[in-house]
Parts: sequence; structure tokens; C-alpha cells
Amino acid sequence: MHARGAGRHNQAVTSSAHSTESISPDKLLAATPAVRRRLDLSRPVPRELVEDCLRLALQAPTGGSRQTWHFLVIADAGKRNAIGEFYKRAWYAHNAARFRDYAPGDIRGERLDKLVDSARYLADHMHEVPLMVLACIEGRTEKAATARVAAQFASIYPAVWSFMLAARTRHLGTVLTTAHLDYEREVADVLGIPYERVMQAALVPVAYFLGEDLRPSPRLPLESVTHWDSW
Repeated sequence: MHARGAGRHNQAVTSSAHSTESISPDKLLAATPAVRRRLDLSRPVPRELVEDCLRLALQAPTGGSRQTWHFLVIADAGKRNAIGEFYKRAWYAHNAARFRDYAPGDIRGERLDKLVDSARYLADHMHEVPLMVLACIEGRTEKAATARVAAQFASIYPAVWSFMLAARTRHLGTVLTTAHLDYEREVADVLGIPYERVMQAALVPVAYFLGEDLRPSPRLPLESVTHWDSW
């Protein structure tokens, strides 16, 4: 699915009659967590709802306003199964390397078991999510300088986050994942992506979330990660 050229067609950024949640900007930013266990695997997600979110995502900033992004919405069960298998294989292969030991009292360590359990659940059930959105961008960055790599991802990740925020207001849960990129070429073959010209950046499972609401996640105190004028 190509999602380009919104400016040329003068589309409204929201077109369907699906209701959205009234939520303050502060709450939206503070309560759009990674949703893994609470994804409703049994409830279909309407196409129109995803397209509304993508229209909003296209308003995100992109380097030079080039808009070299592409979004593949994957609903086909066979393709979801194939991608889910690659994701699961990659997650289990590298699980030990992705997590670390934390000092006593560090909130990241206190939540580690819960996080690992949640991530494992998603790996085991990725193929069951109703929809996947695969964000891609034209051009590859192998052997590129840091500035080029940063510019490339800075031109796609704001749109991914905008999509996730828009999904949150429509009672949809999401999480930005990248584990499948261990098998990027294989996934490109499954989906017909021109691998040599287009790079995959994020795989976002999309489903209604279970429960009444989503809450802010525990985070390190601001003063421990904020630096003024020098490190």
C-alpha cells in the first residue's frame, strides 16, 4: 500500500466517521505506552481507521519534505504468519543480548521480568495481531556516515510515532518493533519490497487494546537523564 502524495490530493486528514477519544495532548503523550499483552487478537481493525491514522502520520516532519516513506498495511493471514515467524525467530535468538542487569533500586530492573514476559508474549503471538503496519523509507544506509543514518531515520520515525498517537485516540494499541529486521531481506521477499532501494524501519502491530485505559509507564527521574550546557 502506497501512502504518498497527500498534499497533491488535498485530502482531509481525518475522513471516516469512526469516533476518537477526547484526550488532552499531555495525557496522549504520557499514556501511549508499548502495548503487547493487551492487544486484542480477536477483534478486527477497520481499514478506514488505519487509513485515518496514516493520513495524520503523513503530516509528520520529514527531511527536506521529500516524503520518501512507504507504509505497508499487512492484513493477509499468510503474510502475517510468515512475518510473525521471522519476528519470533529473531526475538528468541537475541533475547539474552537485548536485556541487561540493573543496579538495585533502578526502576528498569524492577520491571525487567514483566517486560521480558510481555515481549515474549508478543513474539509468540505476533502472527495473530489483526494488522501490521510496516514503515519503510527509500534509500539504504549500509556503510553510511552517522549524519546520513540519523537523517534517514529522522525522516520516518516521527511519522511512525504520529501514527501510534493517532491510533491511541482511536482505542488502538501499538508498539514499535524492529526485531524482524534480522530477516529484512526475507520479509522484503514476502511482501515484494524492492530491498535494494527501500529500507524497512519499523514493524507496528495494531489492535484494539484490552481494558478500559492505558497509563503512563514508569520512567527514570528527569534529573538523571537531563544535562544543561555540559554532560
